[in-house]
Amino acid sequence: MQLSLSSLTKMGAFTGAPVEKEITWKQKDSAEEFKATVFVRPLGYRTAVSDVLAHTGKVDGVAGRIAASICDQDGNPIFSVLDITHGPLDQEALAEDPESTKRLGALDGNLTVALLVAIQEVNAPGKSQASES
Repeated sequence: MQLSLSSLTKMGAFTGAPVEKEITWKQKDSAEEFKATVFVRPLGYRTAVSDVLAHTGKVDGVAGRIAASICDQDGNPIFSVLDITHGPLDQEALAEDPESTKRLGALDGNLTVALLVAIQEVNAPGKSQASES
């Protein structure tokens, strides 16, 4: 086979559309369970770049994986690594001071785990996690 966009397309070498998943989690200090629909981009180029940057210490590996994988229904990223590790900019602080760099804090741990599970389910369908014995 000669490598071309046509031959790669026939082989299914492109990740295709994001996969819709429902996640649930409880935030710390809350008994309430939250549910959300997320879209997960199958592992591909963006994830590979993030993994290389993580390996060289330029980005947090977990945050990079989430930022590269969780997207909107059109495949556009919804998080940056900084959004995950430090939170989005605080809109109230920005209203008071347009130059504020105050952030809301890191993504909730249980939500982080729920997103990672969704990413795993999309990229390793049918594989179960090892049981704890």
